[in-house]
Amino acid sequence: MNRFVLFFPLLVLGSSLGAESTGQDLFAENCVLCHGTVGRGDGPKAGELGTPPPDLTKIAERRDGVWPMLEIMSIIDGYSRNTLPREDMPVFENFLDNDMVEFDTGNGVEVLVPSKLVEIVNYLEDLQDPAPERYVP
Repeated sequence: MNRFVLFFPLLVLGSSLGAESTGQDLFAENCVLCHGTVGRGDGPKAGELGTPPPDLTKIAERRDGVWPMLEIMSIIDGYSRNTLPREDMPVFENFLDNDMVEFDTGNGVEVLVPSKLVEIVNYLEDLQDPAPERYVP
């Protein structure tokens, strides 16, 4: 039993570290070329785009300190293209083909969403400068 008590925190820590690096890895694999290594819109391909990529570190700041989780998820997965200009923003279908996790949509209803999508959006939340003051799903 004592061994389990000592091992359990390491197991939990290892799981959370894996989730962080997965979001960061997904960002590095899919976003850095346009948005840059820290998300400021200064990637090596940014100058070639018709619409400059936004500074992803200021999403919450542009929304008066609110982190809009569902909005960011829908931009990345391509479900919502109603906020323009985003002509050069690709749809990341590879985020949609993986394990599903439960996500609370804010009204107490949990839906299944791709875990990679949640991981990358959580990573983007970590990049916010300043940190979000409020959250909406």
